[in-house]
Amino acid sequence: MVMPSRIVKLAAIFLAVLALVVFVGYLVVYGVYAVALFRWPYDYDQGEGFELYDAVLYSQGEWPYRDNAEFPFYASNYPPLFHLLIVPLLPLLGVRLVAGRLVSFAATLVTAGVIAAVVRRESRGWLLPLLAGLAFLASNIVYQVGPLCRLHTTMVMFEVLAVAVIAGFEHPQRGTRNLLLGLFFLLCAGYTKQLAVFTVAAAIGYVFLRDMRRGVLAGLGLAVVAGGLFLLIDWATEGQWMLNIIHANVNEFDYHQTVAFLRQWFLWHPVLILLAGGLAVYELFWERLSVYTIWFVFAVGMGLLSGKWGAGPAYFITSIAAVCILAGRALARLELALPRRWPRVAPAVPLLVPLLFLVQSTRTLHLPTSGPLFGPLAQVLGVADRRVEGDCATFDYYDSGGYTQLGHLLTPADYVAGEQILAYARQADGLPFSEEAAFSLLANHPVITNPTQLLNLDKNGLLDSTEIVRRIEAQEFGVVIFRAQFYPQPVLEAIGQHYQPVEHVCMNGFYYHILLPNRVVQGGE
Repeated sequence: MVMPSRIVKLAAIFLAVLALVVFVGYLVVYGVYAVALFRWPYDYDQGEGFELYDAVLYSQGEWPYRDNAEFPFYASNYPPLFHLLIVPLLPLLGVRLVAGRLVSFAATLVTAGVIAAVVRRESRGWLLPLLAGLAFLASNIVYQVGPLCRLHTTMVMFEVLAVAVIAGFEHPQRGTRNLLLGLFFLLCAGYTKQLAVFTVAAAIGYVFLRDMRRGVLAGLGLAVVAGGLFLLIDWATEGQWMLNIIHANVNEFDYHQTVAFLRQWFLWHPVLILLAGGLAVYELFWERLSVYTIWFVFAVGMGLLSGKWGAGPAYFITSIAAVCILAGRALARLELALPRRWPRVAPAVPLLVPLLFLVQSTRTLHLPTSGPLFGPLAQVLGVADRRVEGDCATFDYYDSGGYTQLGHLLTPADYVAGEQILAYARQADGLPFSEEAAFSLLANHPVITNPTQLLNLDKNGLLDSTEIVRRIEAQEFGVVIFRAQFYPQPVLEAIGQHYQPVEHVCMNGFYYHILLPNRVVQGGE
């Protein structure tokens, strides 16, 4: 009887070490990708430069919520907190995307730490909390979006912090403090990105279910503060705040896109989702619902909005944080319950956690497939011959989800292409009209337009494009830099009539189209 028990113990230690090695390996991959993006001076994901420009405007004491019909035809469609967090880094790092990328990357690390801390409350050791936190960073979606100068992961950080402290709002000594701190984090989440309204509803709903009086007071208090700030900013921006962050975000919905992202979300996280779902069902029928279960349901609802035009799989990141916490809590309970209910399986219980996380790790495989470290590893894993193909380039990168627009490392050719495009912005006879803001910022020019914002407003009949079309027809802009051409049709037509393509440059897997004014191409002024 001693020998089998000793073998099981050794097997448990081996599996625990192996699971930690695997998930620390995912963390290394994440770190390599993040450092590569910190060095990359241009937009990696379209829209990063506009987030940075918002921070620049705040640092100059200006609002980014403006009339899109007036020069420079620019406005932000997001709340201010993420951009304000970038402002203190600008004097240290300059007007560079690395400032926002550092904030986003740090937010994912904080989120993973909070997940581990929440699971640790119910776990007997540190293995399960560590694996739960690392599993969040190992998710393909978190990996791809985490180090970008985008505000979504910062919103998720505040959401996780809010839920974690509100879970203890009934504590006899620290309950009031926890509730107030949770409301503060909810306010921060909402003023980072509007989607946080799902987490706000989940958290306030949980407090209401447990204590109706405190739930009503908490909801009213948060509504007064958040609503007061909303009205104040709207007044200060003469109505542009409401127009740009509310009306401009009403986009068409494609349920096929939602189904595709939902399927991807499940295929990447099946073990975590099944454990989370199992605990949710258990709480529903045999216990009281925890704030984490309510939050999980609302977070999945947030993910279902990913079918909206302009959305994407990042909408599921909040639900990934939720399933990591619920899965960790489910396993912590199983570790305690199984030996009591079935004593004969007690020796095998230590195998459960590392084994399940190892199974989960096989679903999220992603890594570069070349280089002295990742090349041999890719060979061992059998993915050395797998590539990600962009519109004009192939990258040595494998992702279990198939094609991914994000996640690959930049190449020397990308840096050369970036300098080639930037040279047009610097040498242009007039301001650059660039679909990506980084080129304008690096050339020390003001950013002209936020293309998707103009497009959203135009689709909703809220844009007067008269002035921007007039300036295009007058060929006031020295160069046009296109990537996806996400502009209103009148703008595209005016550019097509008064500017001519002179070069197509392949960078980061996409073709960038360079257009110059007819007067320049035809040898005029």
